[in-house]
Amino acid sequence: MSGVVGALGEAWSELRHHKLRVLLSLIGIAVSVGALTAVVALSEYQQQQMAEQSDQSGGRPATLSVSASRTDGAPMDWAAFDAHLARVSERYDFSHISRIVDPVQLQVQTPEQVRPLMARLVDPAYPVIHRTPLLEGRWFLDTDTELLAPPVVISEALWDVYGRPDLGAGFALRLTGDAAGSYPVIGVTPRQYVGDDEKRLTMMYDSYTARRDALPADAMIAWELWAPEDGAAELGPVLAADLRAGLDDGMQVSVSRTDWASRPEMQSSSATFELVTGAIALLVLALGGLGLVNIQLVAMRQRIREIGVRRSFGATQGRIFSSVLLESVVATAVAGVIGIAIAVAVLKAPFVMEMFQGLQDIPPFPVRAAVTGLIAAVAIGALAGFIPALMAVRSNVIDALRF
Repeated sequence: MSGVVGALGEAWSELRHHKLRVLLSLIGIAVSVGALTAVVALSEYQQQQMAEQSDQSGGRPATLSVSASRTDGAPMDWAAFDAHLARVSERYDFSHISRIVDPVQLQVQTPEQVRPLMARLVDPAYPVIHRTPLLEGRWFLDTDTELLAPPVVISEALWDVYGRPDLGAGFALRLTGDAAGSYPVIGVTPRQYVGDDEKRLTMMYDSYTARRDALPADAMIAWELWAPEDGAAELGPVLAADLRAGLDDGMQVSVSRTDWASRPEMQSSSATFELVTGAIALLVLALGGLGLVNIQLVAMRQRIREIGVRRSFGATQGRIFSSVLLESVVATAVAGVIGIAIAVAVLKAPFVMEMFQGLQDIPPFPVRAAVTGLIAAVAIGALAGFIPALMAVRSNVIDALRF
């Protein structure tokens, strides 16, 4: 261990002595390592953003969607199948289950008039499965079914119709028609994109059925189940077979996966982005390393007499080789640390974080990005120092002293 520490100390001393001749190359390497680190980190952020956006539409991995219908033209008994699915799902490890009816048309009293409104009926597990964000307020709780006034969550566009009132001040929607009543607003979902003007209401399934004995005749129920990702591919057919057992021949049941993890193309796009931008950063890093090699070779010709003196005083070939090699490694490692620090500072800047402000779970700076940048810096230093170190070892002692 003392030999390694001594070699590192000697390399650092030589680097401080010859700092001007390698400074420009090290600046290029620091910038290249910073770019490479930033690329890997941005890829991590992009993957998180794509995952969250995909979760909002298709559910988290692994989300199974169950649908049922009758092929004989008879009316569908949704309550009976719902009870059947609840009994079957008890045998599986489903952490969250939600019924979804979308859309259901309601009538809402706005400040100007009574107007139709599209509603979605869900269970409290729905926002968990879909990682649905909120602009204001909260989502449903299991205990909300006990409230006399059923709570609802509305879209930001519908909130604007009422002038964005304070939710804590008792803001409620007045519905008319079959589901007439007052519905306190407990949450507001943000716009999904610029110009999103969809006016939508989300209500708990049980709250709706408590006001109405049955769903509309044209309504369809889908069930979403959040299952462990391991073995989800095999779970679907088994669950479908269990659900079909005990049903009459006129019932048709299908189970499918809707989450993004079941679609490999979602992951390939982010991998392509990281590959292309990473290749560009590596090319810049290689050019910086090539410049360092040239400077080191020129400097080694100037230091050939120094090498000869050290050899004459007993320095072994291995010690000469390691000291020259470690000069480049230590220099590029220091440059790499500086480049990583610059990348961290840039990516944590407010103007960069605004690009990912829609993220609910903003990850810290990825360790993989920092490790990748540091490994790349050390590797380019080893490659840049190998040729000068080999040249120093092969120099003849007598010729070196005559130089």
